[in-house]
Formats: sequence, C-alpha cells, structure tokens
Amino acid sequence: MLETPHVAVGAAIATKIPNPFLAIPLAFASHFVLEHVPHWNPHLVSETKKYGAPTKKSIVIIAFDVSLALVTGSLIAWQVMPNKAHAITIMFASFASVLPDLIEAPYFFLHMRTKFLKDWLTLQKSLQVDTTVFWGLLTQLATIAAAILWLKN
Repeated sequence: MLETPHVAVGAAIATKIPNPFLAIPLAFASHFVLEHVPHWNPHLVSETKKYGAPTKKSIVIIAFDVSLALVTGSLIAWQVMPNKAHAITIMFASFASVLPDLIEAPYFFLHMRTKFLKDWLTLQKSLQVDTTVFWGLLTQLATIAAAILWLKN
C-alpha cells in the first residue's frame, strides 16, 4: 500500500486515541492490517530483481506519495493545535504507521542486502494483497476517505 493511506489511518488513530502509549503501537499495527486490503503500489522487489534498483517511474511515484503522506500527517496534527503533546503523538503515530515500509528503504536505495532485510521483505510481501492499478488505487482512496470520515465524527 502507498504511504498516504497508512499515514491517514495512523494519524486518525492518534487523533481519536491521544494516549501515545496506545496510539503509536496501534498505528504501527494498522500497517499490517492495511496490507491485507487489496491495493496497488510500485513493485520494487521485482524491479530491483530485474533492473538492480527501482525504476525512475517508481521513484517519482514514491516521492509524490511520501510528500503527500507528510502533508497529510502534518495537516491532521495541525488540527489539534495548540495541544502540542497531542500533535506530537499524531506525528509519531504517522511515522509508526509507515515504519515497516521505511525499514525496507535501505534494501532498495542503499543496496543493503542483509538477511534481516531480505526476511523483512519476504514477510511484508506475504501480507500484501495486490490488485490492478485501478482497483488498487480505488481501495486506497477509500481507505483515506474512511480515515477522514472517522476524523470528522
């Protein structure tokens, strides 16, 4: 799944559950739950096997998605200001929600091929339910919309 839906859900969790000792682990756990939602994202593993690194197209998609995720988490955190502690919890929960994907980054972008990273990629891939671009992006937009609706209630 792209990072923006993960952040939307992680930030929503922390907005509704301001206790950082609950919100941050729940946001982290939400990552693994959301991987079971049929989705589409760039296929970095197959690109790396085929070309030695992710393609430029995938890097552009990732850069756009990460930027949107940062904006999303920041805007949600901004909504609770001036409560700085709660805003910080939301930002940490946003980070925790994408941490499982961030752990993979050295494999793809720094060419670190450790056993831990290979095993981590295998675990992550085993959880993912891939689908076509259209349906995969639609489910992610629905996930973001659900998080926003939850925030509004």
